[in-house]
Amino acid sequence: MKIEISSEVKALTSEALLPKEQLLEVQTKRKGFSICVPREIQMQENRLCLTPEATALLVNNGHEVSIEAGAGTGAKFKDNLYSEAGAKICYSPEELYKSGDVILKVTPPSLEEIEMIEPGSTLISALQLSQLKGDYFTAVNKRKITAVAFEMIEDVVGSMPIVRAMSEIAGNTVLLIAAEYLNSRNNGRGIIMGGVTGVPPTKIVIIGAGTVGEYAARTALGLGAEVKVFDNHLYKLRRMKQRLGNMLFTSTIDYANLSDALNRADVVIGAIRAEDGLTPCVVTEEMVSTMKSDSIIIDVSIDQGGCFETSRMTTHTDPVFKKYDVIHYCVPNIASRVAHTATTALSNILTPMLIRGAELGGLEDLIFTKDWFMKGVYCFKGSLTNKNIARMLNMRHKDLALFKMARM
Repeated sequence: MKIEISSEVKALTSEALLPKEQLLEVQTKRKGFSICVPREIQMQENRLCLTPEATALLVNNGHEVSIEAGAGTGAKFKDNLYSEAGAKICYSPEELYKSGDVILKVTPPSLEEIEMIEPGSTLISALQLSQLKGDYFTAVNKRKITAVAFEMIEDVVGSMPIVRAMSEIAGNTVLLIAAEYLNSRNNGRGIIMGGVTGVPPTKIVIIGAGTVGEYAARTALGLGAEVKVFDNHLYKLRRMKQRLGNMLFTSTIDYANLSDALNRADVVIGAIRAEDGLTPCVVTEEMVSTMKSDSIIIDVSIDQGGCFETSRMTTHTDPVFKKYDVIHYCVPNIASRVAHTATTALSNILTPMLIRGAELGGLEDLIFTKDWFMKGVYCFKGSLTNKNIARMLNMRHKDLALFKMARM
């Protein structure tokens, strides 16, 4: 039996066999930011958050970048380099802060600077909690500023990229500082950092087995010093031993062993990382009083309170003081000594974050879609959102997760 196929059916059949176009999702339009980078005016800070190369990349991605005149001088980045990269050069902080909805700053802004920031802007800076009081957070919230702290930003694998980068720099730099104050020109003990044939090596004690401690120990061992590392986290000590080898002595913070090591030490480096805002004090005044004359304490943890009872914050222009005839170096921004390197490291971390925020539609979208960035937020549109800060300063706070739920 012969079946007749109509022309309509033939047309439909042939059409079904033809390849069809697939509709693609319309890409969300990127939101360009107006980014401003002020000149640092506090604590002899020489770093800034963007290099000229990063500025050019941001401008090419549709963002506006404004730099305060002279902001890069301390890091050896001249204004013309930023201008050639497409940035606008502003000649006063008032002009600068009015031009940006994202402020990139190394040190936290002063109360006067906060008053210049446009309400509703986003501030990304260090927090340096030990130096701040409740009036800082009150001022930030009054201006409805969303504030993000360098120290609390994580990455997708849970580490803290800015803290790690600055810690690597600080760990390498502390040995250079120790060498300065051990030499006779600075009225030090007159000994070489490390050791030479026939002479006992320099004895270095490191308290804290984190990134600062690891890089300080790596440098010290490379110079031939005798290194002892103390920490209460056994997994950190084990990790450091595996990475640096058996020449390293490790111990938990046992006060008998620590006191004995301090008595023999030429250099003691405090590098404990705070877990809840402030660093625990593990070296008492009595322990410092038994140390050798002209030995050196370098308290890298001073920006979070310090781990020596005798520590007090110093500056780059007046970096040391003596107590019990022990030299104390307690400058909080050690990485600022190598500002060009530190600026490049900061820029390499912050620039991809800003570009990613633009791809998602804005920094608020980055906050609420990426938990690793949300962890850096301590103030959000008029509310303190960090529980540890609130507890420390006896202030009220709101859980940032509630804001996230409200957006759903």
